[in-house]
Amino acid sequence: MKIKYNTNYPTVEDLRKKAKCRIPGFVFEYLDGGCNEDVNVKKNTSDIRKVELIPRYLEKYGGSDMTTRLFGHTYDAPFGVAPVGLQGMIWPNAANIVAKAAFDHNIPFVLSTVSTSSIEEISEITEGRFWFQLYHPTENDIRDKIIKRAGDSGCEVLVILCDVPTFGFRPRDIRNGLAMPPKMSLKNIIQIIGKPAWAVNTLKHGQPNFKTLVPYMPGGLNLKGLGQFMNDTFSGRLSEEKIAPIRDMWKGKLVLKGVASEQDAEKAVKLGLDGIIVSNHGGRQLDAGQSTIEPLKLIAPKYRDKLTIMMDSGIRSGPDIARTLASGAEFTFLGRPFMYGVAALGDEGGNHTISILKTQLRQVMEQVCCEKVSDLRNHLVGP
Repeated sequence: MKIKYNTNYPTVEDLRKKAKCRIPGFVFEYLDGGCNEDVNVKKNTSDIRKVELIPRYLEKYGGSDMTTRLFGHTYDAPFGVAPVGLQGMIWPNAANIVAKAAFDHNIPFVLSTVSTSSIEEISEITEGRFWFQLYHPTENDIRDKIIKRAGDSGCEVLVILCDVPTFGFRPRDIRNGLAMPPKMSLKNIIQIIGKPAWAVNTLKHGQPNFKTLVPYMPGGLNLKGLGQFMNDTFSGRLSEEKIAPIRDMWKGKLVLKGVASEQDAEKAVKLGLDGIIVSNHGGRQLDAGQSTIEPLKLIAPKYRDKLTIMMDSGIRSGPDIARTLASGAEFTFLGRPFMYGVAALGDEGGNHTISILKTQLRQVMEQVCCEKVSDLRNHLVGP
């Protein structure tokens, strides 16, 4: 696909600033914030940016190729769209917009169980070429039905989430009443009135809902009931006993997301998983933990021959993608940057964000004289 982007917004930070001007404050804080004091939100990116690459200007160089083979498919770039909850609250129809852009650019899109688009919608947009992230239900019957729907819709990779055993303590969301049901305070209403584009588009597309979960909800459920339904229906704490039947049931590729230790990586190998995503949920769960790049450096050399090693959380640019790949990841995922893009630019935001990331990453590879993505680790400045 031809790379074209709005030159007024050449970085993700430009998109973040524009998004802040376009969406209500309580929505922006939901997207932008982490947990507790936001230590890991900041540290995720700052620690990635401590990684340095060595350019080799006089080496023979035949051009850079960003294509990456992953789980039997060749993608156009070594990054994809991470799962994000409540995408349609951040910007109406956001999941569909980003899924279409990802499909057009031939990169993977991961749909969350708690997104505002359904499995079937995303399957149609991507012609079945998508991944699905499962929040583990408390009832096996619901688990089995969701997994079957994903398989029937052509889902290529099932991602199971291990880093939400309990909901993160997020002070911004608490102050803003972003619980289920949400509290529409006078402050929040004033913020909505001040963002007419967001308000009009929300009216056009309707109140965001967890569309994948609609078939399992009691009829006539109000917002208060929805909150209780979510609490009763999902248990985020995974265990070997919960993963084993999913491995038996799912015949495609199975990935564990949220790995932050060598011990959990070892268990993923023993359970027969195909890959892991080293992640700390974008800094939204454990402020006292490590940034994602630190465990990646230990896990990658030890397990790269046994599992496909990927990483998300804190990646904000093409250079960040290069740094992460050089540190041992075979593939990367980004969440917030795509939401900033859509909130800033609407229907054009997904395509724009992917385009600038591709452009930035190619420039880094050309600058350091790296021909293949897998060779970036050869340009890593040692510890």
